[in-house]
Amino acid sequence: MDRSQTIDAYCERLGPEIWAEPWNAVTNLAFLLAALIVWRRADGLVPPRVLAVLLFAIGIGSGLWHTLAIPWTGAADVLPILLFVLTYIYFANRHYWRLSPAWATGATLLFLPYAAATVPLFSRLPGLGSSAAYAPIPLLIFGYAVALRHRLPAVARGLAAGAAILCLSILFRSLDDPLCGQWPRGTHYLWHLLNALMLGWMAEVLRRHLAGGGGGR
Repeated sequence: MDRSQTIDAYCERLGPEIWAEPWNAVTNLAFLLAALIVWRRADGLVPPRVLAVLLFAIGIGSGLWHTLAIPWTGAADVLPILLFVLTYIYFANRHYWRLSPAWATGATLLFLPYAAATVPLFSRLPGLGSSAAYAPIPLLIFGYAVALRHRLPAVARGLAAGAAILCLSILFRSLDDPLCGQWPRGTHYLWHLLNALMLGWMAEVLRRHLAGGGGGR
């Protein structure tokens, strides 16, 4: 493997070695643990198990990115996250809003122009940097929470909590480079830990709704 292609994108990485980001690498185990918990709690419900598989893929992809740190692993890191987001939006449209599969799919695809329109706006915020690519997601979740507050108040509270955790997670991701001089380990690993918590919680919100009579087996 040509280690000259190694991408230095995080505070913790100081060289081309595979183990140059130990904290960023090891904390991906949190995604695998979250995936296992979601899978075991699914009790035969299909949507949570699909999310558990995607959570596992996020952990593997991010682990490859923070060890090998070569171009193709960047895609392995990002694509499972995008798939999780789109899949969750679809499940939200199907099971929270009771849309038909066709309408749920169409509404899910609206995320792409939504992100294309809002990421440039978030990019203008000082200090957000590359985390601007993720900023539209908690905003969308908060929007769902507000819209569902009367229809499904328990779900709305769960979504709002998930969005709040994600905002904190994005904050730590954004601070990785600015605080590098004072904290050489960086803060990106906190993004992993909080994201694993947040994604697992979002799956749990869906599971509780389905277990309470929302269907989805």
